[in-house]
Amino acid sequence: MEKREKFASRLGFLLISAGCAIGIGNVWRFPYITGLYGGAAFVLIYLLFLAILGIPVMVMEFAVGRASRKSCASSFKILEPKGTKWHWYGWFGMAGNYLLMMFYTTVCGWMLAYVFKMMRGEFTGATAEISGATFNAMLANPGPQIFWMIVSVILGFGVCSLGLQNGVEKITKVMMILLLGLMVILCVRSVTLPGAGEGLRFYLIPDFARLFEQGIGTVVYAAMGQAFFTLSLGIGAMAIFGSYIGKERSLLGESINITLLDTFVALMAGLIIFPACFAYNVNPGQGPGLVFVTLSSVFGAMPGGVIWGSLFFIFMSFAALSTVIAVFENIVSFGMDLWGWSRKKTVFINFFVVILLSLPCVLGYNVLSGFAPFGAGSAILDLEDFLVSNNILPLGSLVYLLFCTSRYGWGFKNFTDEADLGQGLKFPKWARVYVSYVLPIIVLFIFVMGYKDKFFS
Repeated sequence: MEKREKFASRLGFLLISAGCAIGIGNVWRFPYITGLYGGAAFVLIYLLFLAILGIPVMVMEFAVGRASRKSCASSFKILEPKGTKWHWYGWFGMAGNYLLMMFYTTVCGWMLAYVFKMMRGEFTGATAEISGATFNAMLANPGPQIFWMIVSVILGFGVCSLGLQNGVEKITKVMMILLLGLMVILCVRSVTLPGAGEGLRFYLIPDFARLFEQGIGTVVYAAMGQAFFTLSLGIGAMAIFGSYIGKERSLLGESINITLLDTFVALMAGLIIFPACFAYNVNPGQGPGLVFVTLSSVFGAMPGGVIWGSLFFIFMSFAALSTVIAVFENIVSFGMDLWGWSRKKTVFINFFVVILLSLPCVLGYNVLSGFAPFGAGSAILDLEDFLVSNNILPLGSLVYLLFCTSRYGWGFKNFTDEADLGQGLKFPKWARVYVSYVLPIIVLFIFVMGYKDKFFS
């Protein structure tokens, strides 16, 4: 059994944890729903739910990881009361990580492919129709997609094979700093475009009329859902990083810092997208179409678009790869914690496992396109995303909540004793009733509403 590794620095822990939370959903979903539901007015509601939904669960994940010094594969078994079965969740948490990578590696591959497409000038002067045809042609051809998916797997596991400090921490730190720098550069370019002012007004000025137009209930649920899903909680992706840190800092303050960084990236993405789309009279939709169709055509029409488009997709590749590396590190820890494998052996085995598991997603747009799990227009990716986002994440978060608050689990006192160790903000004792009874009901509500929206709307 290899000795438990630790982060070399606090900055490394914060940036890597934020890198796990920062994903492509920050770019193709958050700006759109912000604009749709009232701009800055929606952001205020979203920030409220981040504070009351996301941060408590993140603290709990970190606490379980730090106290056990293990990944979710073994952490519950170490901390649970004798004779209880909380450790059964470890298998579901592991399944969630693999499921997430079954489609995320494909999307990461798309980002890498588009860096080179942009550099070659494929979208210079392209309309949205041409950009759409280019994207669909890529999806219809399995060969290049498999190649770029494998490249993303090689990059992710290549970093993990170097170890925690020399690989994951060192490389992710550089990547995250470059990501933030690229965002600032792209933001400055976008807001200085002719006609960008209208996009800024749409995005930043609170419009309470739009808020009420959509319906308060709808807006609240949208803010609640985005706040919950943006941090990728419930599958132990944060717990693993908790297992690599010392007890010098309390966990509430660290969780707030990571959440603020994730929110900063989401807000900056909007400052890139809305001014650019409004400057070129393009509707900023959501989903893959926003990135691969809408923004490709915007960069194609922009002076120096080859440069700006290339920088944008490099930024998107960093965002995707930071999540891939973080989740791969969690997957690697499973083999090391459960079976005592070396890091090299675990990486070698999982390299082939993840590639095989990722193939259905790639083939879902071509060879297996006849399988439409949610009706016409859906693909295997949608099914895998649904299983993770609408099932494992909320139910996993519920498990962490109950485990850390119930006397039949780890218990609230044990949780707060661990969370409050070190300098920084302490978890408020008065919040016990809220996290024990109210928050689980909210998470269940999000779970049920996810099914309602998917099958009954």
